Order: sequence, then structure tokens, then C-alpha cells
Amino acid sequence: MLMVLQERRKKMQLDNIALFDMDDTIVDFDIGMLRELQKMAAPGEFCGHSHYSKDDPLHIRARKHSIMRQVGWWRNLPRKRIGFQIMEIASAMGFEIHILTKGPSTKPHVWTEKIEWCKEHLGDTPVTITQDKGLVYGKVLVDDYPAYIERWLKWRPRGLVVMPDTVHNRHFDHPNVVRATGENFDIIEAAMTLAAKRPPGERRIFK
Repeated sequence: MLMVLQERRKKMQLDNIALFDMDDTIVDFDIGMLRELQKMAAPGEFCGHSHYSKDDPLHIRARKHSIMRQVGWWRNLPRKRIGFQIMEIASAMGFEIHILTKGPSTKPHVWTEKIEWCKEHLGDTPVTITQDKGLVYGKVLVDDYPAYIERWLKWRPRGLVVMPDTVHNRHFDHPNVVRATGENFDIIEAAMTLAAKRPPGERRIFK
């Protein structure tokens, strides 16, 4: 049994797996949130940042939590173009695409809706919902959220991260992270090529 597990682990380490986050990577969370916040705002009222912000007043945070608890809201969020563009590049290069998303512990219905979203937009693409992205193997992670990126890189120090550029992550920089601006797909493809060809145990400089 131990030998079988070791062989599976060895094979997995050789696989070119690209992990894709959902919210604000392939799913346009910000657009969906902003639309709902605008519906709830009084005329001339600041409706809050579309992304989570500690600067938001308590009543804005309460509105956001109310929106996210709505049945069907997550399932009906639109696609985010840049995430799918990166996914097309990875797929064309021979990467096996997997979805890796965090499941909110206080909103269990979201887990189901995320699966439903993926089934509708990505067919049979494998989906992992987790509380800790650092536990999941891949050669490449495509994610917008610095805290999840840092956790993943802690256990995958030779991995490549492609980070879609957003307002809330522009402070973040790391030698393993290539920022995706929508205008530098050639740089992303070059970094992914290095990641795909990296032998086990070898470190590469991606930028």
C-alpha cells in the first residue's frame, strides 16, 4: 500500500497542473458585488468598495454579508475575462487545469454554488474546495489574493504564481509571482514555460 501511495505521489509531482482560483480570478466577484451594493445604496450614498475592505463602515460590511448569503448569488456571478485568457494559455501549453477555491466556513451553501458555477462554465474540470490552499499540489497557481498566495508558496517554494492585477493586491510583490495586467500574456507564457519544464527539486527564476 505504501509503495502505491509513493508512486501516485511521484506521478503527481511530475504532472503539469495549473490551479485556478475562482473569486476575482475566473469569476468577477467585484462586478457582482458592486451591482448589488448600488441597488442597496441611497441616492448619493457611498456604496462601499466592491472588494472586502477594513475601511468599509459597519453597515456596508453588513450589506456585503447579506448579499453573499443570498441563495443563487454566487452561482450567477459573471466570468472574469483575464482569468479565462490565462486558462486558455495554460491549456494550450498542455497544463492540466484544476480549480482551487476557498469555501467560506460561515456560508455552507456557497460550496454547492461554486461547484454549480464550475459545472456550467467549465464542464468536468476538477474542482477542489478547501480551507487551506497550501495543501494542494500544482506547478502553477493563478490567484489574486496575497494571503492565499503566500500560504501556497510556503509549501511550494519553487512554484509559479500568476496574479491577476487588482486594486487590492498592488502592494504585493514576490520573486515567484508574475502579475497579469491583460497586456503581458507573452511574459506569462514565458514564465509558464519555465514552470512546465522545471525538473523536480530545481528552482527557477520567473521574473
